[in-house]
Amino acid sequence: MTTRVLCISGPNLQLLGTREPAVYGKETLDEVHRRLEASARALGVEVDARQTNHEGTIVDWIGAAPKDGFAGMLLNPGAYTHTSIAILDALRATGVPCVEVHLSNPDAREPFRRRSYVARVCVGQVAGFGADSYELALDGLVRLLARRRPD
Repeated sequence: MTTRVLCISGPNLQLLGTREPAVYGKETLDEVHRRLEASARALGVEVDARQTNHEGTIVDWIGAAPKDGFAGMLLNPGAYTHTSIAILDALRATGVPCVEVHLSNPDAREPFRRRSYVARVCVGQVAGFGADSYELALDGLVRLLARRRPD
């Protein structure tokens, strides 16, 4: 059985490539997802990469992750990082290991970006490496899942 990973990108990430390229890079989200899918294949896992601007949709996807067979999650909650208790609660409720992902380094930016509600329930965080953050997070998550797998 193939290990499945859910990758969720939040609000405004559909604008990658044109939105503040000095901060977020020049790659589009489709390009980031294609790279992530290639990395997943190389790691022997399957990734389902999605994007939405809607908090409730993110909560729904997280809540359905266990029954949909996802062993882990990558989450770039975008601005919801700093505001969403609903996403925090959904992550806590599922118990599915999640790595928080950011293209930029929130701690190096405006003070309001330095608080992550979701970090407290994530197994790790990868930030500041641009599009590579997604692939680095996937690698870390796959390693964690392999260590947790019963022999």
